Amino acid sequence: MEKARVKKLKKLQNRISYKFKNLNLLDHALTHRSFANENQSQSLKDNERLELLGDSVLDVVITRLLMDRFPDYTEGDLSKARAAIVNEKSLSSIASNLELGDYLLLSKGEEITNGRGKDSILAASFEALVASIYLDRGFNKVFKVIARHFSPILAEEKKEGFYKDFKSQLQEYSQSFFKTTPRYVITGESGPDHDKTFQIDILINGKVVGKGLGKSKKEAEQKAAKGALDVLLKTRQ
Repeated sequence: MEKARVKKLKKLQNRISYKFKNLNLLDHALTHRSFANENQSQSLKDNERLELLGDSVLDVVITRLLMDRFPDYTEGDLSKARAAIVNEKSLSSIASNLELGDYLLLSKGEEITNGRGKDSILAASFEALVASIYLDRGFNKVFKVIARHFSPILAEEKKEGFYKDFKSQLQEYSQSFFKTTPRYVITGESGPDHDKTFQIDILINGKVVGKGLGKSKKEAEQKAAKGALDVLLKTRQ
């Protein structure tokens, strides 16, 4: 690793509040696939395997933090809260606060299209960072780092706040796991105009994943989204 890169990564360690035993792990975590492909002669490894590991580590740590903070949560509550916390939006926000984008190794193409500011790249890089810390010094160290950076999110949110907007949560989940957005379809209306009941079905990739009834379309959509999340999160476990 070049001296300038080492100096830069040491500066990032101060922002993370963590000192690596093996600085190459940090460099690996910040190597985007586009850069590795563009520099194949260097036999570089991209950060996608680390991203996968970091996602799993985050799930374990955030679940534990939620269990400690909210001992009355049911299994379903924990699943919904975790999904509301560990998503692209929150991960990219934390990465932005750490100025992680400034340290990424990206291709010229990604540089031109503002890859350093893309939520998807920032979130994935933070997951890879988590994995690199885990591999560097184990679970207890990475637990402390995650707890520190997620502390403001956990402190600000109350139980209802984690997942009161089920539509937004379902959209994030669907985009993350199915690469598409849910489609809401009105499949029934009953009652007089002043007291109607609406039925909404939610489709993901053409398959019905949730149904909901409500006195307004908005209420029916929220109930359908909640039901869909219950099913999808249970299937993922």
